[in-house]
Amino acid sequence: MAQRQLSQRTSARRHLRDAQQSDAGQPHRRPRLLSPTRPMFLGFLAALAAGTGLLMLPAASRAPGGADLLDAAFTAVSALCVTGLSTVDTATYWTPFGQIVILVLIQLGGLGVMTFASLLGFFVMHRVSLKDRISAAAEHGSQDFAHVRQAVISVIAVSLTVEALVAVALALRFWLHDHISLGRALELGGFHAVSSFNNAGFALFSDNLSGFAGDPFILVPISVSIVIGGLGFPVIMQLVRHRGNQRLWSMNTRLVLVGTVVLLAAGTVVVTALEWGNPKTLGTMPPADRVLNGFFQAVQTRTAGFSSVDIGSLHPVTWMAMDVLMFIGAGPAGTGGGIKITTFTVLFFIIVSEIRGTQDVNIFGKRLALSVHRQAITVALLSVALVVGSTALLMLLSSESTDRLFFEVVSAFATAGLSTGITASLPAAAKAVLMALMFIGRLGPITFATALALRVRPVQYELPTERPIIG
Repeated sequence: MAQRQLSQRTSARRHLRDAQQSDAGQPHRRPRLLSPTRPMFLGFLAALAAGTGLLMLPAASRAPGGADLLDAAFTAVSALCVTGLSTVDTATYWTPFGQIVILVLIQLGGLGVMTFASLLGFFVMHRVSLKDRISAAAEHGSQDFAHVRQAVISVIAVSLTVEALVAVALALRFWLHDHISLGRALELGGFHAVSSFNNAGFALFSDNLSGFAGDPFILVPISVSIVIGGLGFPVIMQLVRHRGNQRLWSMNTRLVLVGTVVLLAAGTVVVTALEWGNPKTLGTMPPADRVLNGFFQAVQTRTAGFSSVDIGSLHPVTWMAMDVLMFIGAGPAGTGGGIKITTFTVLFFIIVSEIRGTQDVNIFGKRLALSVHRQAITVALLSVALVVGSTALLMLLSSESTDRLFFEVVSAFATAGLSTGITASLPAAAKAVLMALMFIGRLGPITFATALALRVRPVQYELPTERPIIG
């Protein structure tokens, strides 16, 4: 196993070194670092433009003359960034054609634009360029550039398998229990399966999933799909490959699995306890349904965005707890958003090590690299600055209360899609801010973390050491 990892790292370094040498005939010219962030950024922009154009077609909506630019662009950004926020009612505003466009954008955004580009390049040209391999590998948190084709095919196979199983389970429930026609049941099952696995939160019901608050055969499959999608593709593929052999699990897999269990349990307890007596949310339900819906809403804070209760009627303290959970988000290199569980857990272990006075940060029997310390702190602090600054900007643009605006900002940045119900009523400028947050939240952490990981600047000297006063 160790020899294989060493071989993969050696291969990655060789590919990166070859990509950096732009001109072998000019030895004095400084090589440029091939960054995967540019094609990822341009790919998302191209998909966004295409999605917006399609949603503006008269055939895509029931609005006279077609959807306006703002609603079409907002929906396209939300779908491509697998968020779920919307300025219009997905179930009634968009036609079946428009809903198909949204579904395609969700699938494209969840799996990754560069993943699809790499797969298309292989099937059309029977090869994938080094540039596309690096971009696709970065999109899924892999350093194995040489075998990215197999990884891409595996990712898509696992995604389609989970979506198909969940779609069948939901369709059978809609058909047999809710007496919906088989064709419509298949449509509803397929749409919500894709939306849930990709952590998007779009629903084809005007009240989202509030009508199924007492139906575990709808809420549980959707929750399971969300959790699986939120683990991240590196974790999913390692679990599939090694199954129950925990000795072969990486630190990333262990952190994501432990963090997921802890955050889901804590979120369920907090939401259920705070809303237990709230007559507008869980208060009027039987005890079993209160626990079920408390768990379901805790799952949604993994950046999914479905709701079985009225989010706008939750207690403000519940909003605050959900803000924290949404900001942390799901696993890296997957369909979820946020700063990622690994970033949060790394910061947690750094704090624990500092309190204990230990020099190294040890996690699950392994020492954490110093470069990861800096990356985690940088990503977290920049994310905090972006959320706080955007909230302040929305306070200038809107008269809504601060707690509601902060919730919308965190939901947009974390690509969660949960809303207190104010998104549609916000002014155009505020909606533009949320659109930018969704785009940055989906693409920003990936590209920024990748840029940090690939950035190599050897320094031939050290400056004198000095310690400022902390605290």
